[in-house]
Amino acid sequence: MRAATLSPGFSTWLNLLRAGAAVLVLLSHWAYPRFTEGRWLAIRDWNLGSDAVVLFFVLSGLVIAFAAAEKDGGPGAFLFARATRLWSVALPALLVTFAADRLGAALAPAAYDGWWYAPQSLGVMLAAGLSFANEWGGLGLRLGTNGPWWSLSYEVAYYLLFAAALWLTGWRRAVVLALGLALAGLPVLLLMPCWLMGVALYRALVRGAALPSGVRAWGLALLPPCLYVTAQAIGLPAFLAGLTEGALGPDYRLLLRFSDEVLWNTLLAAGVTAHLWGMAGLLREAQLARLARPAAWFAGGSFSLYLVHYPLLQLTDALLPEAGGILRDAGLLALVAALCLVFAAVFERTLPAQRRALRRLYRPSARASAAT
Repeated sequence: MRAATLSPGFSTWLNLLRAGAAVLVLLSHWAYPRFTEGRWLAIRDWNLGSDAVVLFFVLSGLVIAFAAAEKDGGPGAFLFARATRLWSVALPALLVTFAADRLGAALAPAAYDGWWYAPQSLGVMLAAGLSFANEWGGLGLRLGTNGPWWSLSYEVAYYLLFAAALWLTGWRRAVVLALGLALAGLPVLLLMPCWLMGVALYRALVRGAALPSGVRAWGLALLPPCLYVTAQAIGLPAFLAGLTEGALGPDYRLLLRFSDEVLWNTLLAAGVTAHLWGMAGLLREAQLARLARPAAWFAGGSFSLYLVHYPLLQLTDALLPEAGGILRDAGLLALVAALCLVFAAVFERTLPAQRRALRRLYRPSARASAAT
């Protein structure tokens, strides 16, 4: 993206939001009564973790549209960048999930006796997890305790559909898109508009649309968070869920899977997009220099935090002593966060080095093929 359309300050703000959303997802799961005895149920009542995923979707659409247009340079580079970004963390995260689940279920079987644990063989974990097809076509496959994997299944479908629409033409595009839409299935597609709002925001920025300024920019930046709090206070998400249930019947959650709050999620995504548009205007010339490095550092470990926190939370809670109250809650949270940061240091933050190594492996083989 051109410097004129994405200021350093706005980039820092995106990093802060990405890191904050990952922390909200962690807190949302940590607040389950089985971990913290109901002391933090307000986090669960407001469903902040699910709402944070909608924020991720909008940010993802923005970033992926930017990468495709301004950074990757073509479909090959785009697919390489996406695959390495995903698999560099996903593969070790699946192995950690499998190992943590098996260890925890062996040492504390009662802690794993619930809906939150769906044991899978390692082969199934790797096949479904690395293909990210666990939610496609209504499959609804939970990978052990790693519930958050559902959103990757959604996002990868969006990446592939976006790439097909962008780089294919004619009958090939029509066929691939038709097959892709059918393969993804209704639940996945219902939240795609949230992701596409990020794409639309990127296109508005690069097309030079006049950024808001002054009172208008402040209004766009501040009004959506205020409306979010108001909507939660008056029970709007529950009301919209009631409308969905009235239209589809009492089993709508089974039908829609993780898109069961589609009306609320779409409204929330629109608010997030409006907020980002306002912040782009407010931060067009801002640097936020003091926040830039820490924001980038925390955001650089957010994918790891998102992908491994749940199995580590389940295992750590099962192994820690039961007594302790709030101090135990804090210790559990700190320990899981620290383990996630260690994981990020080993796998996520080393992505540039991993990509360089892959390119070195590819280039000699490519030269050898050309020589023959």
